[in-house]
Amino acid sequence: MRIAVLGLGLIGGSLFRALRAAGHEVTGYDTDPRVRALAGAAGSAAAAIDGTELTFLCVPLPAVPALLAELGGYPGLLSDVTSVKGPMAKLLAEAGFARFVGGHPMAGKELSGFEASDPGLFRGQPWVLCLDEETSVDDWWLLARLAGESLGARVIPSTSHEHDAAVARISHVPHLVASALAAGASDPGVLALAAGSFRDGTRVAATSPALVAAMCGGNAEAVRPALDELIGALLAVRDVLDDPAGLRAWLSAGNGVREKWPWAETAREIPADRAGLLAAGRRGESVT
Repeated sequence: MRIAVLGLGLIGGSLFRALRAAGHEVTGYDTDPRVRALAGAAGSAAAAIDGTELTFLCVPLPAVPALLAELGGYPGLLSDVTSVKGPMAKLLAEAGFARFVGGHPMAGKELSGFEASDPGLFRGQPWVLCLDEETSVDDWWLLARLAGESLGARVIPSTSHEHDAAVARISHVPHLVASALAAGASDPGVLALAAGSFRDGTRVAATSPALVAAMCGGNAEAVRPALDELIGALLAVRDVLDDPAGLRAWLSAGNGVREKWPWAETAREIPADRAGLLAAGRRGESVT
């Protein structure tokens, strides 16, 4: 398949390398000439997409409008890897692109840039593909086969709205919490004692602030209520710190969820239509 990848950071670069390794004819483009030289990429977005059947948009949400302006009249299928799907779908619709399947690979590192890219990054990891009312089921399946078979990802069907609400809880708020935890331990005498809990709890605080600001700000509508819920939970545990039974009860809810994750899926046949796919995604099932 002839595919273009526009934006060759960690995710775009990993996608570019993985698709090439899987035998696809892949062109790439990045605004940074140094990255273009490293990747052997095209000199412009227009040159990269010329003659391709599918193009992945792998730039932060604020950079999307300018990129779309360079793709006017593109007849192929578009997808993306941004962590916010509702605003992305709106941008594509307003720009007049009818063939679009929103996507979000739930994989990454705290490092960024093409140098950190890894063609095996997506193997075994969830890849959300959005199936909104205006999405072609046939186009959805084309992306699902590509992500599942060429990249080894676990394809999860969702809608843009459901995706954005979910990632606010399991990605965006954790980034904000990690940053707050790291900032609160800035004293050298405190950091000297830091070990596993600090390392694990603050890992994603090492992510570029510009990237985190783009994804959290772009999903502010869903992040705010998720933050409010977290703040309420923390206030509740503050009130039971001197109550051993109450503290254990508060901790048990999170402990139970964490012990069940990740869970093993049971193979089953489902209808391959929109309703069947979305029902599977809501059950937490991946689709092959």
